[in-house]
Amino acid sequence: MKNIHYILILVLLVTFNSCSVYNFTGSSKIDAKTFQVNFFQNNAPLIEPGIDRTFTLQLQDLIQNQTNLNLVKTGGELTYEGEIVDYRISPMTATADQQAAQNRLKIRINVRFTNKNKETDNFEKPFEFFYDYPAGVQLTGSALNTAVKEIFDRITQDIFNESLAKW
Repeated sequence: MKNIHYILILVLLVTFNSCSVYNFTGSSKIDAKTFQVNFFQNNAPLIEPGIDRTFTLQLQDLIQNQTNLNLVKTGGELTYEGEIVDYRISPMTATADQQAAQNRLKIRINVRFTNKNKETDNFEKPFEFFYDYPAGVQLTGSALNTAVKEIFDRITQDIFNESLAKW
């Protein structure tokens, strides 16, 4: 019976020791201590004021909440930069009398990720997502905030997964 306790303790120690490679958010072991997120300028043909700042802050918050990395203004070992390249509202479905029943807001962001400690991790690529809403809804105020938050939640998580979680 005593041997079973020792085996159980050994299995638990090995299990928890192997967890040092991953944390509970799914990010792999990160060989860095600092990161910076440069301002993502809005270069889309259709400009929605303020979403550039909102996106930059949301990406910073996500990385801070899901890692132990320290946010710095300059000289970060990991650097995120880029620009909002598309902000588009398009009709998606039509009613019987040829009017839009649903619209789609789509945002695309070009991201450049640089890892000073592991250059093979560097990338530049676009990330995009969309939000569908009824055509009768004006995309302003809280409706706009909800749409942008949902889109940015998805895009920032995709960026995190691509740069740190390696999913």
